[in-house]
Amino acid sequence: MKILGIQVLKGPNIWSIRRKKLIQMRLDLEDLEQSPTNLIPGFRDRIEELIPSLITHRCSPGVPGGLFQRIEKGTWMGHVIEHIALEIQSLAGMETGFGRTRETKQSGIYNVVFSYIEESVGAYAAEAAVNIALALIENKAYDLEDDLLTMKKMREKERFGPSTASIIDEAVARKIPYIRLNSSSLVQLGYGKNQVRFRATMTDKTSSIAVDIAGNKEETKKILKEQAIPVAKGLTISSQDTLKDAINHIGFPLVFKPLNGNHGKGATINVKTEEEAIEAFLYAQKYSHKVIVESFISGHDFRVLVIDNRMVAAAQRVPANVVADGKHTIQELIDIENKDPRRGYGHENVLTDITVDRDTTDLLQKKGYTLDTIPLKNEVVCLKSTANLSTGGTSIDVTDMVHPQNVFICERIARIVGLDICGIDIMANNLTEPLTENGGVVLEVNAAPGFRMHLAPSVGLPRNVAAPVIDMLYPAGKSASIPIIAITGTNGKTTTTRLIAHIVKNNGFRVGFTTSDGVYIQNSMLLKGDTTGPISAEFVMKDPTVEFAVLETARGGILRSGLGFSNCDIAVITNIQEDHLGISDIHTLEDLAKVKQVVVGSVKRDGWAILNADDKHCVRMARDVRCNVGFFTLDENNKVVSEHCRKGGIAAIYENGFITIKKGDWKIRIEKVTHIPITFNGTVSFMTQNVLAASLATFVWGFKIEDIRLSLETFIPSAAQTPGRMNIFEFKDFKIMVDFAHNPNGLNGIKDFLATLDAKHHTGLISGTGDRRDEDLIEIGRISARMFDDIIICQEKYLRGRTYEDIVGLLQKGIREIKPEMPVKLIPDGEKALKHAINHVISGSFITIIGDSVTNALESVQAYQDVEAGI
Repeated sequence: MKILGIQVLKGPNIWSIRRKKLIQMRLDLEDLEQSPTNLIPGFRDRIEELIPSLITHRCSPGVPGGLFQRIEKGTWMGHVIEHIALEIQSLAGMETGFGRTRETKQSGIYNVVFSYIEESVGAYAAEAAVNIALALIENKAYDLEDDLLTMKKMREKERFGPSTASIIDEAVARKIPYIRLNSSSLVQLGYGKNQVRFRATMTDKTSSIAVDIAGNKEETKKILKEQAIPVAKGLTISSQDTLKDAINHIGFPLVFKPLNGNHGKGATINVKTEEEAIEAFLYAQKYSHKVIVESFISGHDFRVLVIDNRMVAAAQRVPANVVADGKHTIQELIDIENKDPRRGYGHENVLTDITVDRDTTDLLQKKGYTLDTIPLKNEVVCLKSTANLSTGGTSIDVTDMVHPQNVFICERIARIVGLDICGIDIMANNLTEPLTENGGVVLEVNAAPGFRMHLAPSVGLPRNVAAPVIDMLYPAGKSASIPIIAITGTNGKTTTTRLIAHIVKNNGFRVGFTTSDGVYIQNSMLLKGDTTGPISAEFVMKDPTVEFAVLETARGGILRSGLGFSNCDIAVITNIQEDHLGISDIHTLEDLAKVKQVVVGSVKRDGWAILNADDKHCVRMARDVRCNVGFFTLDENNKVVSEHCRKGGIAAIYENGFITIKKGDWKIRIEKVTHIPITFNGTVSFMTQNVLAASLATFVWGFKIEDIRLSLETFIPSAAQTPGRMNIFEFKDFKIMVDFAHNPNGLNGIKDFLATLDAKHHTGLISGTGDRRDEDLIEIGRISARMFDDIIICQEKYLRGRTYEDIVGLLQKGIREIKPEMPVKLIPDGEKALKHAINHVISGSFITIIGDSVTNALESVQAYQDVEAGI
């Protein structure tokens, strides 16, 4: 048994539209294909002994222990590995449960699919599950705990912190998309011009000056004191020479903390002697050259959270401690406390494990204790000088107990400092009385305060403090997304994408669009190449200037990673034709249609699926959609469209030479095809289909007929506007056309167009692509023979696993089947092939360069044009 490949799916995909985060592992069972689990002696007992929690997996029987029943009766190892991968993630603290295992058309090879929480952990779980299964089959010992520890460490390195995660969860609950911008906690909410960014609990609304003020404790205290906010008496010093003066000025007991510290690092409290003061000062200086010395105020440590100038939560923070039982040592009590299921590594649980550090030993030393001391029963032994949750502290929710005067003080502090999300640390006996009456003081003001103590307090009500953050970033009426039109299909995707983008631009929107030749923002190409996958879509979504996205979406990206967006407003399916079959388990047109249907599945409920009524596979899709449907057709008598419109539906039809919108019984003519340049006077039917699709998509979005008409009239087929799509270059005695048609259906469209031309001779430059089926390459040869008088095969690249001789031989085979005596020249160099064609051209000829047979064909042909023009 071996792994053939692991793919990480991050968006809507062929396995699930809703569950975006999936691992797809291609697994070859090899000899195990002949050995289901019931034929492996002892396997059932060994797997239950190693992972007893698999008892909860119901599997197809639908009852606890269902998986074990399947193992007893006999199931294949891919299915078992799916369940192992899910369970070990859950055991490592990442509860997840979606899985599918399907055999491919290759015997013994399976796609094992399962959900993940953290990407790297999911990929690790795939490999670990296979190793576990092999160990169980061979009856070898396996250290599962080592895997679980590794996965926990990976999770802590990759996962969002609790504050960031809570904001993302709230956004997702409101259907606001998000993009992780780095490996840490920088996140984008929303798309395009409606995006906002945040890092932990700082947002792009957070004032940098406010953060600077909050980060300087001395400056914060000065500003608050000037505004009559009660603060602790204190000074800032930077050398031992001034330490004695500070002690004399303030008086014991004291608190020492670094000026620019956070999370309680470098702090020492309740300092009572000069010797302790020197030690505390030097400790604080490890974190900051300047050190704050202030009065130690007895009382409880409180954190008040203010968001958008409104108090939303308050918590009493309790430093890490243990309660003695009179039997165990302090170290033993710490170990017992860390067994509390609420505690865990890092941020994995509500509470963090208590660790022993210098702060712990100092506190114990002041009491005359060591870790081996057995305190008296019921004594509370404090282990940290600060109450941070990250050092093992606990929290008690007191939101509903805060006195209105204290609410006023805290909300005023947030405005004084200028923080949109503000954490205020207060030392007081309680918050039920005004600070001005009970002697409480404000200790610090924190930018980017942690949310965990409020989200999951040890005692009291959890507070959804992420909700007011989203309310602030996206107030009522503000959209998080931008309009998205996604285009997929076999042929016509790029032209349809460009035409839709042209219509949208002409209606005043700044458009970002992706195509098979590059990514464009408005009129500028920013990335060159085949950019029809999820990374390119995300590139557009990240651009803060984009107001409208038009995304060409190819099968390859869907299969590799899923879609690059969560939902779209309109999906256009141009057609489903034979192309890329035999690749990535896509063997039939039905398989291909399933891939393309992912785009339709991502359409919002109130959105539209624009489908080709002349294509039976597109028509079938209409039965399963959960959104509005619009059809387009070249045949106004198309039965599907007639029935659809009879029921009040909408369609785009080609009738009496017009592009027409049909809505119920009404017809709204947009324009004559002879007035639409991209249709070449209506001679190119597949271009007319593209116009129909684009017209309907933009009409249902809400653009006016007259605006669509103007855009259709001004969309000129050219190397600039439609590169590689029927670009015709006129020379003195001949013409050259460049078209990136690369499959039989696309070539047939070109053949039909060439038949309308009055040319004396047709020369074709063709090539094949190595990852296509034999029959596809042979068919390209056949079609080429039917439309050309002579052919140059220029196979300079795209071998993709085949040999040059193999591809050329298949193309020649197809040519010979149609025209055994046709002149065929083999020139494996694009420049030389083009030069040969031009040097041997017959006056009145039409040269057609098909697909990618000539590298940089457009530039090369334009260079020849410049030479002829004397430029």
